[in-house]
Amino acid sequence: MVRGYRTISFEAATLLACFPPLDILGERDARFYDRIRALRQSGGSASYHAFGALRRQEHRRALTTWCARLLGDWYAHEPVVSAILPAFEAWMRRKRRVTFRLTQVLTGHGCFGEYLCKIGRETTAVCHHCGADQDTAQHMLEACPAWTAERQVLVQEIQRNFSLRSVMSAMLRRESAWEAVVSFCETVMVQKEIAERSRERTDPARRRQPTGRPPGLKAPLPGAE
Repeated sequence: MVRGYRTISFEAATLLACFPPLDILGERDARFYDRIRALRQSGGSASYHAFGALRRQEHRRALTTWCARLLGDWYAHEPVVSAILPAFEAWMRRKRRVTFRLTQVLTGHGCFGEYLCKIGRETTAVCHHCGADQDTAQHMLEACPAWTAERQVLVQEIQRNFSLRSVMSAMLRRESAWEAVVSFCETVMVQKEIAERSRERTDPARRRQPTGRPPGLKAPLPGAE
C-alpha cells in the first residue's frame, strides 16, 4: 500500500496509503450494519443494489470524517498532509502507486542530510552534492544544482513551481506528471543512496550497526518487524 521509514507519522502513512484509521472504518461498518438491519426490519428492499448504495454512502461519510480530522490544527505541521488535503478526493480516487522513494521525497524521511542528522547518521545536515547548509527533500526537488539535468523533465510537466502542494496537484491532474515525479525521485534517490553507502565505507564511524538501525535507536522486541 505504501512503503516508508517507520519514523513517518501515522497521519502521513495512512493518507499516502489511502487507508483511513481503523476507528473511522469501524464506525463506518457499524453504521452500515445498523442501516441494513433497520431496512430489513421495516420490510424494505435489501437487494444487492441497496447494499451497494448504502455502503458507498457510508464510505463517503467516513472519508468526510477523516478529512475533517486531518484538517485540524494538530496536523497542520505535516507538509505532505497539508499538500494532499486540498485535493483529498482526487487523491483517494488515484490509481497510481506510491513508490518507496516517492514516499521518501513526499515525507522528507529518507536519504537527506537533515533527516540523517536528526537520526544520528550524519553530524550535519549539509548537502554532500552541492555544499548547501540544509539537504532536505525540498532542496533536492527544486534547488540542488547536482540534479539540474534530472529536473528538466519536471520543469516540462509542472513548470517551475516546486512547492509540495503544486507538485501533488500536477501529479493528480496528469498521469504524465505523476510518472515524471516518480522517475525523478527514483533516479535521484538511487544516486543519493549510492553516495551515502560510499561515505559509510570510507568512514567506519558512520557504518550501520549490526541491526541495520541508526545509532541510538533501540531494536524492537522479537516479532515486532
